[in-house]
Amino acid sequence: MAQPTQNSAGAWRKLESQKIHVKNICLQYQLYLLLNSYFFCLLKNKTGLTIFFLCAYVPKTEANHCKWSEVLKDLELIKTSQDIDVSLYTANTDEDKECQEPVMRCFFLEMKVILHECSIKKCSRTQDVFNIWKNGNARFETTHLNSTTSKKCKQCEEYEEKNFTEFIQSFVKVIQKECK
Repeated sequence: MAQPTQNSAGAWRKLESQKIHVKNICLQYQLYLLLNSYFFCLLKNKTGLTIFFLCAYVPKTEANHCKWSEVLKDLELIKTSQDIDVSLYTANTDEDKECQEPVMRCFFLEMKVILHECSIKKCSRTQDVFNIWKNGNARFETTHLNSTTSKKCKQCEEYEEKNFTEFIQSFVKVIQKECK
C-alpha cells in the first residue's frame, strides 16, 4: 500500500480511521472467541453455574442493604434543628409487622406538615425536610395500602401528638427497625 502524498491529508485521516475500525473488529472477535471458549465451558458444570449466580447476586445485595438509608441520613441532619416547633402524630415504634407500611406512611405524611411549617418559618433545614418527604413518597408511589391491612392498623390521626424531637426519634427507630 502506497503512502498518501502531502496533498491528500483527508485521505490519510480516512485511512487511519479505517485501520482503527478494523482493529476494533479484530479485538471484539478475539474477545468473543475467548468468552465463547472459557465462559460457556464454565457454565456447563454445576460449580461454574453456582459461581456465576453468586457473582451476579452478591453485589446487588450489598448495594441495596437499606432502601431508607438516604432518609435516615437526612433525619440525622434535621433532628437537632431548633427552628422546627410542631406537634405531630407519632406512630408507635412497636406496631405489628403487618402495620409497618401504614406506620411509615404516617411518618411521611407528618413530614409534609413539617415541610409546610418550614416553608412558613424559613427553616434552615427546609431542603433536608423536602428530601425526606420526596424520598419517602417515591418509595410509596408504586405500592398501595391493602384494605385488610388498613382496617387492622391505626390511622395516623389516632396516634398521640408529640413534639418534633420525639417524633424524629421515633421515626429513626422505625426506619432502623425496617433496615434490619
